[in-house]
Amino acid sequence: MLKQVIILSVTAALISGCASSEKITPVGSEELSANLASSQSAIIEAINAQCISSASEIQSLSTEVNELKLHITDVLAKQSKKMNDDAVALAQLSEPPQCPESVVSDKIVLGEVEHVFVDELKASFETRIDTGAESSSLDARNIVLFERNGVQWVRFDVMTNGADQPGNTFEHKVERFVRIKQDSDLPDDRRPVIHAHLKIGQYAAETDLNLTDRSHLEFPLLLGRKFMKDIAVVDVGQIYIHGKQPQTESTKESTKESTKESTKESTNEAK
Repeated sequence: MLKQVIILSVTAALISGCASSEKITPVGSEELSANLASSQSAIIEAINAQCISSASEIQSLSTEVNELKLHITDVLAKQSKKMNDDAVALAQLSEPPQCPESVVSDKIVLGEVEHVFVDELKASFETRIDTGAESSSLDARNIVLFERNGVQWVRFDVMTNGADQPGNTFEHKVERFVRIKQDSDLPDDRRPVIHAHLKIGQYAAETDLNLTDRSHLEFPLLLGRKFMKDIAVVDVGQIYIHGKQPQTESTKESTKESTKESTKESTNEAK
């Protein structure tokens, strides 16, 4: 027991001696300031380095974002175009095919029978519109040919006052002569042709009329295919499309006029 106490006492003395032998050196204010300044500089440099690194990363991310935006815009534009193309294709499939515009839209539609005013005769006639006839004919009586100043003229009567009344006499320059083929047992009919201006409803046109006695026929005036060419079509299921009342001189004219017939008669013609 005594030995243990002695050992503890010696040990405590040695430890106390060692502790008392170490001296603590105080730090000066200048050294402390220098250390603080050095630490501050190091911290600032570290922060700046971190900021530079972050700025570089932000720039890289910004570039990637812009590229991604451009890619998304391009994809959306392509998708929108494809959707529009698909919509157009679907609309074309759902709509019935469109028929071409009718060539009848800019032509006069005539019935099988119409009232036609002839300006040169100042009279209106019930007229047969005949697609089976090539040329047009006017009922004329007492046809007499004569010359005036070296030009061939024709004098003829037209029953403008009715079948039971005397006809009115007219004179007109002959444009040409046409031969109309008759039945096989009859000779060809050589007819003088005059140029006339016609009014049908609100439409005005002009054509050539050959003069012949049509007293045995129902209609005093016949308009054939040459008159209708390029300006009119016929609805044979109707009559008097342009009015049942006879045309008069005061009937309004439209701006629609046919071109003058330039094609010669297919039959033999002679001056």
